Amino acid sequence: MPHLLMGSHMQFILEDITEAEVERRRGVYAPLTDTVRDLVDAVIRTEVGEDALADAQRRIAEIVADLRTEQMDGPYGVRHTRENTGMAWGNAVIGVRNAIAPPLNVEHVDDGVRCEFTLGAAYEGPPGCVHGGVCAMLLDHLLGNAASYESACYTGTITIRYLRPTRLGALTARAWVTEETGRKRIARGTISDAEGVTCEAEGVFIVPRSAVDTPRVRWSAG
Repeated sequence: MPHLLMGSHMQFILEDITEAEVERRRGVYAPLTDTVRDLVDAVIRTEVGEDALADAQRRIAEIVADLRTEQMDGPYGVRHTRENTGMAWGNAVIGVRNAIAPPLNVEHVDDGVRCEFTLGAAYEGPPGCVHGGVCAMLLDHLLGNAASYESACYTGTITIRYLRPTRLGALTARAWVTEETGRKRIARGTISDAEGVTCEAEGVFIVPRSAVDTPRVRWSAG
């Protein structure tokens, strides 16, 4: 049974399960989420006839009804184990159970964090390019992850500079901390394609007082 732990302005949910159970659940949910991502891409790009579309809608609706027979109340929440392994599986950027998430699989390196990922048709803004709001969301997450190297922190302000359009496809993102004063941390980050940086960001992140002495949770993606 999950237990609720109150944070500064949100509920952290303790799942008293083993690391092996975390991996088992990941193996159960990740393939379903991947298939739903494929479904989203297929719906955007399909050119089948109207009869086939109507039949697909009917079959998908039946599956949705099956999944709705047992549902949790509200969103997935911010969960972690006693070993401080994070399960942000509903997260819009790294969520194992969220087909909206690319997802990013963030790697911690000596100078901050980095990740390689691919954005397809579901993330389009200008023709053939990533929506600027998607770039902002990903950079916000990456900068916050870099700034949370000892304890969780939250975005105070973030500024995005778009240097040129970010083409859909294979991309790399990086983020690192440039300054720290008390509970305030300043982080910078970039998104790049094969030709170089497409957009960059700088953000101010604040460690809440309640998190100063709280061990850092290791958030992971699928």
